[in-house]
Amino acid sequence: MTRMTSWVVSANTADTHFPLNNLPYGVFSTNGTDPRCGVAIGDMILDMAAVEAAGLVTLDEDAAFDLPFWNDVMELGPEVWSKLRARLIELLSEGAAEQDAVAPHLVPQADAEMHMPMLVSEYTDFYAGKHHAMNVGTMFRGPEHALPPNWLHIPIGYNGRASSVVVSGTDIARPNGQTKAPDADAPSFGPCKRLDIELEMGAIVGTTTELGQPITVAEADQMIFGYVLLNDWSARDIQAWEYQPLGPFQAKAFATSISPWIVTRAALEPFRTSTPEREKDLLPYLQEPGPMLYDIDLEITMAPAGKAATTIARTNYSQMYYSAAQQLAHHASSGCPMTAGDLLGSGTISGPEKAERGSLLELSWGGKEPLTLDTGETRTFIEDGDTLTLTGAARGDGYQIGFGTCVGTITPAVTFP
Repeated sequence: MTRMTSWVVSANTADTHFPLNNLPYGVFSTNGTDPRCGVAIGDMILDMAAVEAAGLVTLDEDAAFDLPFWNDVMELGPEVWSKLRARLIELLSEGAAEQDAVAPHLVPQADAEMHMPMLVSEYTDFYAGKHHAMNVGTMFRGPEHALPPNWLHIPIGYNGRASSVVVSGTDIARPNGQTKAPDADAPSFGPCKRLDIELEMGAIVGTTTELGQPITVAEADQMIFGYVLLNDWSARDIQAWEYQPLGPFQAKAFATSISPWIVTRAALEPFRTSTPEREKDLLPYLQEPGPMLYDIDLEITMAPAGKAATTIARTNYSQMYYSAAQQLAHHASSGCPMTAGDLLGSGTISGPEKAERGSLLELSWGGKEPLTLDTGETRTFIEDGDTLTLTGAARGDGYQIGFGTCVGTITPAVTFP
């Protein structure tokens, strides 16, 4: 698909993340006004509450845009999602008959504060990138035992904390926790010393399932409302001490950052690509009926306090071994009910080369190979004051479907009483 043209001039440049082809959904406020739903177009935001009040956009059901979340719209289902997108394209396309009526309801992004785009019902994080799993497993168990015996058969995941999912721009306090040095007789308590990022994509579930109701991979794909960038901050030293036998707990519970714009499945449709060839056949309930991944370029930058950013990794979402649709189908396979607003983290996205590794644990190989930033500093893990930024975009013919940024700055640990 080529770039669609909008009467919003800034939406027609090749470098914008938000052309007419995209139209991602977010929540914003301006000048102390209440947060409400908006749609990004170029460097502007279409105020959905205002266009709804003006009668320019109406939904088929009882839902409203003057709310600080998109959950009500999600619950209306794929048919309404499709009608809404079609109406927005109609209003914002070059030569639109209602341009003069719509134009007053555009707000500069520079004047807006972004908020969480939805209420997170539940958060589940997966471990579904093979290169990441191989790297981490090799570090701790050696290459012959890098992958757990179930890894090639099942998308491994754990239930995280919805309460600590925050929007891009929120500062992240260094977590406190228990750690144990290899030569120590007992654990100690204090600030994390091996703080890390995990470059992920987040899939947002838009519709619900009933208790006891399994779904196919194709049905799961249709349930996904859209995608965000996701940084699953990780306290590696806390995790090393606590994770046996039930997996991560406090090491992951303190914060997960997401980008403020939900890029819809419809916008990403031209960029579908297949998961890699299977080393072992998947069970029938996990087999995909078609391409379920997306070709999305991803990047991580790190900036010490007051200094310029350095790109430390570039990779692509297509490196995942399991798609979000497979993860969702597996999640519901036991009869676990899914809810509109559920967030599924993809797992760390790494490629085969060192420059494609999506975590500092991998990039520094457990702290043994420090990174040198463009500013001269070296890093094995994150230091206080460092700002980590994730960006991502699917590249089309003269346009890109971008996610904006997912940014977080680390502040010192809170002093424990």
